[in-house]
Amino acid sequence: MQNPFLPRFDLLPSTLPIFPLQNALVMPGAQLPLNIFEPRYLEMVQNVLASHHLIGLVQPVDDENSDNPPRVHTTGGAGRITFYNETHDGRIEIILTGICRFDIKQEIPSARGYRVVEPDWHRFASDYEFSALDEAADKPAFFAALDSYLQSNNLEMNREALQELPFAQVLNVLTTLLPLSHTEKQAILETVPFSERYLLLTSTIEMMGSGGEPHLRH
Repeated sequence: MQNPFLPRFDLLPSTLPIFPLQNALVMPGAQLPLNIFEPRYLEMVQNVLASHHLIGLVQPVDDENSDNPPRVHTTGGAGRITFYNETHDGRIEIILTGICRFDIKQEIPSARGYRVVEPDWHRFASDYEFSALDEAADKPAFFAALDSYLQSNNLEMNREALQELPFAQVLNVLTTLLPLSHTEKQAILETVPFSERYLLLTSTIEMMGSGGEPHLRH
């Protein structure tokens, strides 16, 4: 990867703290700002800053979050803390930069208050290969569908900045930042082949741009 601070794939950690958060994920190469205020997650941030700087973001399975701790999906996205700011009211503002997706092998007992898992990174080795994936997509058609979606939903986005990125990273940024549903985000997150993620996101924004309900193939 171009950023020298991001870990190589073979150096990704064997244990990972997770942050369950509904309707939120971080895909490789995308950035997600987070506002941390619960004591257990304040401790988590401090601990990972003293080690590998990585946090796993996972979505709870149920919208109601009735279970304590909540059941979480078995696939999430890991991000590295690349911005950190302490506020006067005791919060921490961070930005996670997505590194690689992972499957949860198992949850590890922890006395720290936050949850820790053993991640399996192997299924997502292609997350480190942005530039090799661009040929699989019809970029003009995709950006036309994106323009329609943004206009229909009264959203603004820096199109010029997006178009300067490798196209696989464009998909990851949009999956992270667009206000898609929990189900839509999770379906794209769990899909490995770039071509299939491209079709999933394209069909979603085409349907939502035309006022319809997306039909996810997963």
